[in-house]
Amino acid sequence: MNKKVLAIDFGASSGRAILGTFDGEKISLKEIHRFSNDPVMLNGTMYWDFLRLFHEIKQSLIKSKAYGNIDSMAIDTWGVDFGLIDINGNLLENPVHYRDNRTMGMLDKAFEKISKDELYSITGNQFMEINTAFQLLSMSEKRPELLKRADKLLLMPDLFNYYLTGKIFSEQSIASTTQLFDAKRKDWSMEVINRLGIKDTIFPKIIKSGTYIGDLSESICIELDIKPMKVFSVCGHDTQLAMVSTPATEKDFIFLSCGTWSLFGTELDNPILNEKSLNLNVTNELGFGERTSFLKNIIGLWLIQESRRQWQREGKDYSFMDLESLAKKSEPFKCFINPDAPEFIPSGNVPKRIQEFCKKTGQYIPQSVGEIMRCIYESLALKYRLAKVELETCTNKSFNTIYMVGGGTKDTFLSQLTACACDCRVSSGPIEATAFGNIAVQLMADGSIKDISQARDIIKNSEDIIYFEPTNSQDWNVALDSYKKIQ
Repeated sequence: MNKKVLAIDFGASSGRAILGTFDGEKISLKEIHRFSNDPVMLNGTMYWDFLRLFHEIKQSLIKSKAYGNIDSMAIDTWGVDFGLIDINGNLLENPVHYRDNRTMGMLDKAFEKISKDELYSITGNQFMEINTAFQLLSMSEKRPELLKRADKLLLMPDLFNYYLTGKIFSEQSIASTTQLFDAKRKDWSMEVINRLGIKDTIFPKIIKSGTYIGDLSESICIELDIKPMKVFSVCGHDTQLAMVSTPATEKDFIFLSCGTWSLFGTELDNPILNEKSLNLNVTNELGFGERTSFLKNIIGLWLIQESRRQWQREGKDYSFMDLESLAKKSEPFKCFINPDAPEFIPSGNVPKRIQEFCKKTGQYIPQSVGEIMRCIYESLALKYRLAKVELETCTNKSFNTIYMVGGGTKDTFLSQLTACACDCRVSSGPIEATAFGNIAVQLMADGSIKDISQARDIIKNSEDIIYFEPTNSQDWNVALDSYKKIQ
């Protein structure tokens, strides 16, 4: 066997095309194209540059010609964001970035239309103003003329797939991020949509993860001088692909997908929709095989990425390795932040906001780059500890290992601190978790891999996994007591 498939993975700050080759035992990866994903501010609104991103897909397809016949391709992206197309299939405007401020105050307005308890009991989603429901509520109040012109709403991976194949649909995993999806029925919740006053005809038919949707359109094949290629709808939401590639052998496990966002959760047969999970603001999303991902969305490496951008603006061009080294050299446990505090969501001067947060909470104010970085690292690790306790409380299960996957596993310091803070073993890798998951779902969809259990075994055998053990448990328990006071 020598199957070749193409995974195009869009993250919140960059994208890449990964060629996966499967020989029947292992999957090997080769990055053939990488590009930045930069938001564009225009007239006070933050947009995704969809046209540029679609151009990068085309560049990926052109570069793939050098590797011979490619059996299939698939797209994955971040959650919640969308584009609107009119009756003629034209994009009405560039998709708006979830970090745009248009959703400020929309949670409270939504709760005037449908109670918090009722909304959670239907959707099971963690309440975040970035969610699709609140973006649409903002549009219905501030830009109703745009929604009136819209024929269909397409979430980001579905939007790319539409312009690749001409097929209109919404894939389950990405739909489950919207707070408009019925977690039990696994379909759009028309009750929520109607109660929020959103136009209900714009929502397309939902299909399952791992569905073959068609071939590349003839026009694209002619334009790029490439052969037709199958297009699969894998799990459009990158988090669910990271879950697919978690190298766990036990049924009950915790996974931590570590990137711009940290997704900390477990895999369940059914959603948990009760008062306890509501109060702890745990989200239920749909993964491959219609399994529930029960997880917490935590602001993750965004804090490091945006801090680095601020220091670059100030003329200090630190690499990520430089920042990790400076953090290691700084004194531990001097101050902490709550990574999910609202002031850390927007782009801007994150280091200054960290100093202001520490001042406001009566802590030591970090001064040096190393001290600020140490504060971020330890705060993330302790946030994971609290999330672990919350998951154990909701599921009545205990977990001995955290399976950490994604780009954040390049940072061994964070992996070690996570083991220490959570007082359990951390399995670190694969780094390219989303790409492995994307490729594995394509291979399961075409029958080359039997099921998700076999996929996880193959991925584990295809990548080096590193393990970290906890140390200094007593010091971290003391730090946790201090950390809880500033939440």
